[in-house]
Amino acid sequence: MPPGKHPANVGEVAIALKYRYADFNHYNFKDPLDELLFIICSTKTGEANYRASFEALKVAFPTPNQLAQATAEYIAKPIAVGGLSNRKSKAIRSLLDAIVANFGVLTLEPLREMSDRDAETFLTALPNVGKKVARCVMMYALDRKVFPVDTHCWRIARRLGWVRPSQKDRRCAPRDMDRLQSKIPPDLRYSLHVNMISLGREICTATAPRCEECPIAAWCPRIGVSRGKNKGGFN
Repeated sequence: MPPGKHPANVGEVAIALKYRYADFNHYNFKDPLDELLFIICSTKTGEANYRASFEALKVAFPTPNQLAQATAEYIAKPIAVGGLSNRKSKAIRSLLDAIVANFGVLTLEPLREMSDRDAETFLTALPNVGKKVARCVMMYALDRKVFPVDTHCWRIARRLGWVRPSQKDRRCAPRDMDRLQSKIPPDLRYSLHVNMISLGREICTATAPRCEECPIAAWCPRIGVSRGKNKGGFN
């Protein structure tokens, strides 16, 4: 199927997942700076820990100006509960410096006036920010119709037959993110993203997925259930 053509079953999958998970937003934020910091805190740690580390960061530095003046050493202390605090604090400090250098103050509000292309270009030019993180900020905080491809979305889309990896190690390359995004109708991108995360955490896990409980089993070639419906898979 050519890039950009939507899989035939995408609407049915979206409806089934929405019915199951109700577009749960995973505690993300409408402020783009908060959302970016929240994502950094979430790296390589569980939900309880990254939520606690972000909340502790906000308590320690309640205003952007206070955070802008903090050293990496002081940033590391409140986020220690999330692990990798030294690495994350240095990443945060680098981000803060780059944002202030561009806008003069610590804010990402100017992104609201940018086009999707310009906002993504700006975000991906920041230290340690790739397409997935940029599109999370754009989707959650800026209400843009993009499709961030995290590990759960990538795994589930592959199992549904919506996309094949372009790399031998089967990891999602930036071009794969663009390919998959182009195949998801804009109006379904938010819903599918948040609900695929929920599905990937609960049922369609990386190892030992509980396929017999899956709400989208009828459209999954991996399972072979209701084969007559499996017309939407493509490479």
